[in-house]
Amino acid sequence: MQGKFLTEDFFARDVLAVAPELVGKLLVRRNPKTGEALCVRISETEAYRGEADTACHAHCGRTKRNALLYGKPGVIYVYLCYGIHWLMNMVTGEEGEPQAVLLRAGVGYAGPARLTKFLGIDGRLNGMALCGQDEIRIVDDGERFAIRTAPRVGIDYAAEEDRQKPWRFILEK
Repeated sequence: MQGKFLTEDFFARDVLAVAPELVGKLLVRRNPKTGEALCVRISETEAYRGEADTACHAHCGRTKRNALLYGKPGVIYVYLCYGIHWLMNMVTGEEGEPQAVLLRAGVGYAGPARLTKFLGIDGRLNGMALCGQDEIRIVDDGERFAIRTAPRVGIDYAAEEDRQKPWRFILEK
């Protein structure tokens, strides 16, 4: 696969810069047992931006569950949704400022749970550095795509103002 791996510096920026730039990149997962590589182009992301964002897991402050959001950028934050679906995020921004990008979809895999199921992503990857290792990484292959924005989905618990923010980024086909 041709392209460059994204580095920690890519993720060490505000989530509203990182989330749209992840759309169109390739997410590669190598099975550590078989060596088989699965690859999917990211087609949709959502930004979650700190304690002031009522849709963000860090809205009520630091907890054991969300502690990774306050840590180093480029770390994987995986959580179990509704007790059955693993969802994958990448921590962004500066340490101490909780931000993350949710991977909402990949080409051919509509929805965050379908994407993680295809790639075999589960809680074992929670806290893994995305950069500098071979099991999972994001690659920029140089392809560029138009994207559009929309309000985030599945956050009925959030304040109306936060539900309406156009922080969902979608690859245009």
